[in-house]
Amino acid sequence: MNLVLMGPPGAGKGTQAEYIARKYWIPHISTGDMFRTAIRFGTELGLQAKTLMDAGHLVPDEVAIGIVRERLAERDCAKGFLLDGYPRTCPQAEALDQILASWNKSLDAVINIEVPHEILLLRLTGRRTCSQCGANYHIQFNPPKKTDLCDICGGAVVQRSDDREETVAERLAVYARQTQPLTEYYARRGLLKNVDGAKSLDEVFNDIVTSLK
Repeated sequence: MNLVLMGPPGAGKGTQAEYIARKYWIPHISTGDMFRTAIRFGTELGLQAKTLMDAGHLVPDEVAIGIVRERLAERDCAKGFLLDGYPRTCPQAEALDQILASWNKSLDAVINIEVPHEILLLRLTGRRTCSQCGANYHIQFNPPKKTDLCDICGGAVVQRSDDREETVAERLAVYARQTQPLTEYYARRGLLKNVDGAKSLDEVFNDIVTSLK
């Protein structure tokens, strides 16, 4: 099964990706995974990406597309894959279609996890991290036993700068602007499966499985 997983920051994509990969025996491939693999093996495109990333630049579409082609050609993708974080734009989606068509393959579905804006804000702005050991907490869903102190090491539990409300709001706005054309692209092709990500983890996963039947 060839799948793409979409969803805004805070939608729970990481957990659902693990569930889906285990259920369908397919590799979970994130954008970061693809770049790290290409860089580790020293491919030409991987070295190009590393140079750009080290300089603080975004990886252009043509490099990202080439790395996707390299990764999907690996043996573990022969019976399917779950792409997470790619495509991000319509040109990338069109390139993915062309890559798969060259191998007489196509996408089976695009899973889009939808979560209301206010819930995403609550999930993301409530996250806290131990400044010493890196343990993760949430002020509502998983607070430390002692306020602002880590249960594990006693270190200070703090909010990361990218989890502050103004930063989170901008991240969500960027995601919405970037992905709206993409969801429309896949909806027109009848591939888009919208799933309510405000439910519990198990309910979301059950809805994903049902949508794929």
